[in-house]
Amino acid sequence: MTTLAPAPTAPADQDRARPYGSYVYAYPHKTAYRPLPDRPALRDLWRGERKDALSLYLHIPFCEVRCGFCNLFTRVGAPDGLTGRYLDALERQAAAVRESLGDDGPVRFANAAFGGGTPTFLTARELERLCDIAELTMGADLRAVPLSVETSPATATADRLAVLAERGATRVSIGVQSFVAEEARAAVRPQRRADVEAALGRIRDARVPVLNIDLIYGIDGQTPDTWRTSLDAALAWRPEELYLYPLYVRPLTGLARRTALTDLAWDEQRLDLYRRGRDHLLAHGYEQVSMRMFRLAGTAPRGPEDHACQTDGMIGLGCGARSYTSALHYSFDYAVDMGEIRSIIDGYTTTDDFTRAVHGRPTNADEARRRHLLQSLLQARGMPVADYRERFATDPHDDFPAELSVFATLGWLHEGGTGPVLRLTPEGLAHSDAVGPALFSPAVRTAMAAYETK
Repeated sequence: MTTLAPAPTAPADQDRARPYGSYVYAYPHKTAYRPLPDRPALRDLWRGERKDALSLYLHIPFCEVRCGFCNLFTRVGAPDGLTGRYLDALERQAAAVRESLGDDGPVRFANAAFGGGTPTFLTARELERLCDIAELTMGADLRAVPLSVETSPATATADRLAVLAERGATRVSIGVQSFVAEEARAAVRPQRRADVEAALGRIRDARVPVLNIDLIYGIDGQTPDTWRTSLDAALAWRPEELYLYPLYVRPLTGLARRTALTDLAWDEQRLDLYRRGRDHLLAHGYEQVSMRMFRLAGTAPRGPEDHACQTDGMIGLGCGARSYTSALHYSFDYAVDMGEIRSIIDGYTTTDDFTRAVHGRPTNADEARRRHLLQSLLQARGMPVADYRERFATDPHDDFPAELSVFATLGWLHEGGTGPVLRLTPEGLAHSDAVGPALFSPAVRTAMAAYETK
């Protein structure tokens, strides 16, 4: 799930920060991106970059419905021919990007993902074509690297899952959010539990190695008992992974028009449900990977040992995807409003020249340090200080004295072990959505605050 983040809390105010500032899944957020006046050529951006452990992400911006909490870049439905035109554009973009990677070094993809939206909104035949674009045009060996695919109960059909399994999918993630009918309705997510259970059965029948189930806490009317009901219903499938997401209500979403869940009591409810969910999963054989992610003990992580999200680049294809080089993070324009999204998708499908970056944010040494610390610290395993020193030739305590001091004072940060390792405490992990935004730079914070939602 993607969140439209407000301006984050400054580190000096962290002791007064609310626990749910924003979900930091990437830094900086797209609301800090702006049109690039020079429209740099991708070939120039990627020249000299390390390209032997890239991530590949293909974005499909279609869903059968839009949930009340969703501010993903996606549209509901697709008029006749739109998915075909979109895949045509995706193939044109892939060809341009692959050529732009050049031949100044080896190009290797360490992992791949299909996200959205809902990639399985595509038909089985269209999913075959999507895989062909990743493999034949981009050169990713989907059967040799981890491939994660997002799905939904309505679109997790046997024929689509069979295609994904045959093409090398190692992980299927399904957004259930709640097994309780009343809560699903409160989240404006029309679904029947019987349909959800049937979809889970089909995923298991497809024998994809990793099943991930997403659940949400903080839904209007949710109680500890109903939360336990959803947790136990998910655990009955013994998924290899579970994600527990706090509900956010963001501008221009369905829930934003119907409710105003913004008071401190809601924060306390979400914290209580988070702790109950965390403890329940830990008691049932799961290990905590981050605030949101829990992995069944004994399940090997899917991915090569030489890949690190803090340092390696990303190739994003599709109008809602982003790409990373060491000097620039770039994408297409970002929107939440359905009309704006439709317009951006239509523009993407008629684009012929994909050789330049059009929207993004330059990065620098300070932002690289922040990104490394942030993305490392929000993982339960923490950040080896030696890794930071080796990469930047500086010490994180010297680079971020105020932030780390505040986290330690609040009891959110522990430093110890061999190395040593900077690691969030259990309470620090619970406040990950305050920790992450506190590490945003003043420039990024200002850009996000100036962003006009659309």
